[in-house]
Amino acid sequence: MIVEKIELKLIENIARKAGESIMEIYKGEFTVEMKENKSPLTEADKVSNEIIIKELNFYYPEIPFISEETKTIDYNDRKKWTHCWLIDPIDGTKEFIKKNGEFTVNIALVENGKPVLGVVYAPALNKMWSAKKGEGCFCINKLNERSELTNGVNFNSISKVRVIGSRSHMNPETESFIQQLKTDGKEIDFVSAGSSLKFCLLAEGLADVYPRYAPTMEWDTAAGQAVIEIAGGHVIDVTTMKPLIYNKENLLNPYFLCNW
Repeated sequence: MIVEKIELKLIENIARKAGESIMEIYKGEFTVEMKENKSPLTEADKVSNEIIIKELNFYYPEIPFISEETKTIDYNDRKKWTHCWLIDPIDGTKEFIKKNGEFTVNIALVENGKPVLGVVYAPALNKMWSAKKGEGCFCINKLNERSELTNGVNFNSISKVRVIGSRSHMNPETESFIQQLKTDGKEIDFVSAGSSLKFCLLAEGLADVYPRYAPTMEWDTAAGQAVIEIAGGHVIDVTTMKPLIYNKENLLNPYFLCNW
């Protein structure tokens, strides 16, 4: 397995390096462009992308990549890949623009469609979540203290459920999920968080379930899925009830449920 050859701390350092450049731009004034899909793009997205790809290509030139800010390789070529990086140089660009700190740098390694390594770095919070199959899942705080994250509690077994999500995606499907929990006799506490922080806070035990009934792309979720799965949790397609898979022909994710 190629994941065994990857140094987790090296990927963490690459994420930090990208985060430092992001914060330099974050502290000042910056312009915002709109991409063809109407999503925002800033100088920070571009700079972070350049740093991550340059570093990964230097240390692991044999591993191809998929990044939000780089033209996607045709599936006829990608389908031959047994492994690849999935990169989101800034997950939560809208949060970056709002300057609320809830954005992350996401780097994941996927093998045979499954995320086996993930680093999620929140530079404005100076906090990182890092995981590698066979090594474990970790939270690294502002003091650079590393604590291991392990199995939490399944939300079906508790009476008060902390549902984590983004208030901007509080659509009918999400409301229906929450209503069903209430019908089942659960007391609900809604926790709001942006970007991949939702996966990571759940991995820390600060939430119990993350229902996502809104569009996401593979680069949005791969690193977060690695974090929660390696900690012992699950990210399940709500239709097939199977884990999300990656490097699909269509890089759009199905709706999913993330929980212990």
